Amino acid sequence: MIEGEYLQDILDQPHALENTLAGLGTSKSLQQLVDRLKDGKFHRVVLTGMGSSFHALHPLNLDLISHGFTALMVETSELVHYKNHFFTPKTLIIAVSQSGQSAEIVRLIEMNAKRSAVIAVTNTEESALAQYANAVLLTQSGREFSVSCKTYVTALMALKWLGDVLCERDLRYSGRELKHAAPAVAAYLADWNDYVGNLVSKLNDIRHLFLVGRGPSLAAVGTGALIVKEADHFHAEGMSSAAFRHGPLEMSGPETFVLVFSGDTRTRALNRRLVDDIQQQGGCAELLGEDASTECFRLGEHGAAVRPIVEILPVQMITLALAACAGREPGRFELATKVTTTE
Repeated sequence: MIEGEYLQDILDQPHALENTLAGLGTSKSLQQLVDRLKDGKFHRVVLTGMGSSFHALHPLNLDLISHGFTALMVETSELVHYKNHFFTPKTLIIAVSQSGQSAEIVRLIEMNAKRSAVIAVTNTEESALAQYANAVLLTQSGREFSVSCKTYVTALMALKWLGDVLCERDLRYSGRELKHAAPAVAAYLADWNDYVGNLVSKLNDIRHLFLVGRGPSLAAVGTGALIVKEADHFHAEGMSSAAFRHGPLEMSGPETFVLVFSGDTRTRALNRRLVDDIQQQGGCAELLGEDASTECFRLGEHGAAVRPIVEILPVQMITLALAACAGREPGRFELATKVTTTE
């Protein structure tokens, strides 16, 4: 395998998580927004971002809905051009952007014109988004070479913290939960080289890759398919397990690999059944979770705070393995740029 800066970013994720957790807190401006939300001043919470920043919002979206808030996820490109009627004082916007200055975020800043309050989650303190927002949660990932990895997992951490703040949970408990994230990631990455070697043989004849799951796992499903395309120039699709049954199941066969995220207990049995059905039809499918048969897809028991973070790690191993199969350096952009500045 050709090792490069993307691999170094992957291995730096525990450090980035530790630094981000150390910097999380509740500012006066954020607490004011929490109070307004509690008092019913906001009728809805709009969660927005692009790429992995958008996918990372899935767990928070479900958390806010389960707490009784009206929350919805909208890609920033769609929000600014087709759903800008949400820009009212009755809307609280949570905007996630690693750079804080992508084209769609800049457009959001221009079009919102301070009508809706904005909470920003970003890795760039001096960015346009951080300077514009009413409250900011900063991730501490440092510089990232290309494909989102450490900025993604730290965004998940910051968003979990934000959810606990908005839902007025005990933040001491939140901190104790999130403290397990960095050690869990470090423990998994300790065997990265073995994982990649095993995956090379498993994926060498694969031509189509599907990542499927339900609930909070949709964060890793969406981000995973994105980073495979970015890192490897290999086509991958991410969708819900249910959506896969509605058509794509027809692609099951020896050249199609389906990685099914077992997810939390609510729908775990449904996801396991999908793996069984694909295998019985002669297709290639494996489970990612506590009971996975392949070691690199096996995750330990983790709570809701940590599971979305560790779920992306096996997909990162897939990106390294596919690059090794193709004889290319993973994560080196040829056409794209780290920050998208054109709509």
